[in-house]
Amino acid sequence: MLASSQDSLRLGWLEQLFSSAADSDRQEDVEEGIRLQSAIKLIQTVNPGVSSGKVEHRFKELQRVRERVCGLTLDNGSGVKDHIETKRLTGRNERVTKQEFIEVFHDFCTRPEIYFLLVQFSSNKEFLDTKDLMRFLEAEQGMAHETSLKLIQSHEPSLEGRQQGYLSLDGFTSYLTSAECHLFDREHDTVCQDMSQPLSHYYINSSHNTYLIEDQFRGPSDISGYIRALKMGCRCVEVDVWDGPDEEPVVCTGHTLSPPLALRCVLEAIGRFAFVASEYPLIICIENHCSLRQQKVMLQHLVGILGDRLYTNPPDEGDPYLPSPHALRHRILLKGKKLGPSSDGEDGEVTITQSNPPHLPPKRFQLLKELSDLVNLCHSVQFIDFPTSSKSQKPWELCSFHESLAVRLAGESPGDFVNHNKRFLSRVYPSPMRIDSSNMNPQDLWKCGCQIVSMNFQTAGLMMDLNTAWFRQNGNCGYVLRPAIMRQEVSYFIDSISLELKSLTIIQVISGQNLPKPRGSEAKGDVVDPYVYVEIHGIPADCTERRTRTVTQNGDNPIFDESFEFQINLPELAMVRFVFIGQCQYTISLECLQPGYRHVPLQCLTGEELPHAKLFVHVALTNRRGGGKNRWIHRKNSQKMNEF
Repeated sequence: MLASSQDSLRLGWLEQLFSSAADSDRQEDVEEGIRLQSAIKLIQTVNPGVSSGKVEHRFKELQRVRERVCGLTLDNGSGVKDHIETKRLTGRNERVTKQEFIEVFHDFCTRPEIYFLLVQFSSNKEFLDTKDLMRFLEAEQGMAHETSLKLIQSHEPSLEGRQQGYLSLDGFTSYLTSAECHLFDREHDTVCQDMSQPLSHYYINSSHNTYLIEDQFRGPSDISGYIRALKMGCRCVEVDVWDGPDEEPVVCTGHTLSPPLALRCVLEAIGRFAFVASEYPLIICIENHCSLRQQKVMLQHLVGILGDRLYTNPPDEGDPYLPSPHALRHRILLKGKKLGPSSDGEDGEVTITQSNPPHLPPKRFQLLKELSDLVNLCHSVQFIDFPTSSKSQKPWELCSFHESLAVRLAGESPGDFVNHNKRFLSRVYPSPMRIDSSNMNPQDLWKCGCQIVSMNFQTAGLMMDLNTAWFRQNGNCGYVLRPAIMRQEVSYFIDSISLELKSLTIIQVISGQNLPKPRGSEAKGDVVDPYVYVEIHGIPADCTERRTRTVTQNGDNPIFDESFEFQINLPELAMVRFVFIGQCQYTISLECLQPGYRHVPLQCLTGEELPHAKLFVHVALTNRRGGGKNRWIHRKNSQKMNEF
């Protein structure tokens, strides 16, 4: 087989690697081998996910075999000779011979699924030449052929391979596991969408009760909630302001056990981190519950801390739309109540509706005129119905919807909701009944064009995975341009999109690498029976999931080799989620998928990436006209892989 003795490129490179390690160990006789720890480190440089314990155990197994073989040849007629030979063998147990090193390297650094892929494209050669690689890159990866030689120079470890223009199995593995073959298209790491459209044409990454870091009833409040959200690309934060001691307003959830924060400290944190992750406008939702006396202190803090970054220009009555995110770069917009034109320059009364129970009449409170003047492009108004909004609402007026009302409107009048959101911003906030700070499904509201769906950033899980993945598609700047069907005045929208809009996505789950142990397993146990779910999240017609078969007792490199086809009606709103035994996942917008052979970096359920834990997949995307980013070649190598 290629991985045993016929791969001269690999063998030549490994011999050179071994000799260099012997020189580093200052070993004069290469035949005596290299230190065990040096051999383990060499293997881990190629396969960093393998544990040193497993590699050491394999070396010890080979050494025990060697001892048994050598023991049969000892001359037992002389006790002295037997003792000397035994002592010499024991001393060599901490050293590794060249043959042992090569054998263990093959065991831990040869992936059968990549080996068979190389053989398929190399016409059974031990390497890919430039023509083979060009064919692979064009047919599978959607890349230009000019990159083939450059790729060989970057990834081929052997000098001979680089000189001859050959990519060996190890070079091919290096390429397929590199950042170039990440499932996420790196073009989306930076802002890649048109940012000159009206603000209402974008989804906006939004946080609810930003100051909380646990549940909203008794969980602690902390400045770190704002810092974390802003670093994650959040562009809409919430500040609930109440009268505090010593004439200093505080930020907290009213009528709960959560401790308050000083407003001044909150604004200082916002001012410091407002534009760390994004230059596009930040919206601060001010929920004002203060007396006029403390509103004056609030005004001083807002102007003194946020300064010129506050957007204070009144809107132009003739503008049919809001300004664009590009035009509002590095500006902070305040969302809140505003006095009517009849106030005549005086403080006046406004109505609070958001925090009031539906069966009670709206509360009224006094609003400071100077504070009202700071609210310009995000003036909070009460929603009555869609005909009323269409007739009288201004582009700079914004309605906040209780979660249950928004979901009901999305179900009963999705077309009217979409048309409403073409001109006006809509903010949806979670039900107060979510005392555990759980999250609503943002896609239930995004599908109707709601721009600001407020999420509890402190609560990890599926819903935050969807939110985080969604906003990665535009450089994580906090703004994602909505589909054209939700922006164009002449278009219409229904929940079940016509068949003409369908696209085909084919995902082949090939294998997994270094998959984590299931929760509750023994500390030294292997992963038990791994399997993978592939989920599609989007409009209801697109939501589905498929499951691979179970591979028994193999978490290091289980081979699944299963393909799933997904008919997707509205690709612009679809996301793909890979879930491994319910304990780690990776979520990605369909727009960000790279076609071809890709590796998926798995994340734990709180969002942190798991070192070296990956899935190996193949992706093909085809649009409704039959074109797409990639054609799909069906391969069935399960039997060969199992034999390997």
